[in-house]
Amino acid sequence: MSDASRERGPAGGETTKGGGISRVRAWLRGDERPPGPFRPEFWRSPLRGPWLTSVFGLVLLAGIPIVALTGLVSYAAYDPRLPGNDITPEKGLLGFYLFDWPTDPVWLYRLTQGVHVILGLTLVPVLLAKLWSVIPKLFAWPPARSPAELLERASLLLLVGGAVFQFTTGILNIQLLYVFPFSFYPAHLYGAWLFMVALVAHVVFKLPRAITALRSRDFRQELRTGLRDTCPEPPDRERLVPVAPARPTVSRRGLLAFVGGGSLTMFGLSVGQTLDGPLRGTALLAPHGRAYGPGPNDFQVNKTASSVGVREAETGPGWRLTLTGPRPVRLSRADLLALPLHTYPLPIACVEGWSTEQEWTGVRLADLAGLAGAADGSGVFVRSLQRGGAFSHASLSARQVADPRSLLALRVNGADLSLDHGFPARIIVPNAPGVHNTKWVRELDFRSFS
Repeated sequence: MSDASRERGPAGGETTKGGGISRVRAWLRGDERPPGPFRPEFWRSPLRGPWLTSVFGLVLLAGIPIVALTGLVSYAAYDPRLPGNDITPEKGLLGFYLFDWPTDPVWLYRLTQGVHVILGLTLVPVLLAKLWSVIPKLFAWPPARSPAELLERASLLLLVGGAVFQFTTGILNIQLLYVFPFSFYPAHLYGAWLFMVALVAHVVFKLPRAITALRSRDFRQELRTGLRDTCPEPPDRERLVPVAPARPTVSRRGLLAFVGGGSLTMFGLSVGQTLDGPLRGTALLAPHGRAYGPGPNDFQVNKTASSVGVREAETGPGWRLTLTGPRPVRLSRADLLALPLHTYPLPIACVEGWSTEQEWTGVRLADLAGLAGAADGSGVFVRSLQRGGAFSHASLSARQVADPRSLLALRVNGADLSLDHGFPARIIVPNAPGVHNTKWVRELDFRSFS
């Protein structure tokens, strides 16, 4: 029996007796579909079908694993196993893959996190198109006709929910809109694993059908088909093809061009935040694509001194750096400038995807560890003058301390650090996430993390 005849029959539709309760019972029994999007006639786009959905799915299948892998690598870079690093705490079973993050090559985190963020943004139009193409499936009624279909629907809901959660929280974090009622880092990690499990299950269910659908139409021929010759795909078991299609207002070629153009636009308006020079100004979709004033300190700032409660008086002549270890030491900025100074070009790369390379001058952390009498193989716990916000402290591993390019930086590009860039002193470590390059340092506590 067709949906239309069922609606007109004695079991429901316009002739159902007994009011709303009887109608709801009919819906629950599956005798009648609820109105609106639960009825096939509601979805009328002649473009929807297995082939178009499979094209979008293939692009996502190529891109999302890269986004996921680079995201997991990023979490390893935070080294949450280090004692005292309660910013990204130990994750138990989910931390099985963590490894000692290297300091070489210095650009590795800049690359992996840049790819994670920029590719994720680039895939947003494709993801939205994919969700649009399968939205009738989300309203299929009854929800399941068999245990296998119930499992498939559950994996679909988990996949869609996971995708929406991961992309939404990631984009809000990129924009520095910390509106979450939870900690972004563990939530994003847990969400990533749930999403990947759902994605694997979905691929297992759908890949054979997707391959069949992709082979059903010639891609090049579809790109040559204009609006006049655009017609619906044949009826399908997935129930994506509309039962009452409307006349097309755009061809599949036009839709693919629109989605592809949207992805290129997202890429072009965000990639500049990972590049130095004038291209940074093209990152209109990123909060770090602007200028920060003339001079050597013109590069990205995540948080200003005023926003985290660092007062200029605290960073003046009375500021002292405390070295905690077997031989505690207190040093003024003049004392630090009198020590052997070293200069290295090193990048800063942040979880939001922005990165920049600058030339830093300062005292090696290894030399400061020696002054404090720290044993070989000691890490360091860094404390800041910062009062508000996250990341007022960080743990650095013994490998990071021992690297000769790891500095307590006093200058950048030949000039003193500005207050917003961490004056009087900040950490700069090769290949470390930006939040571990602590600004406004007040104490270096050298300790064994074994």
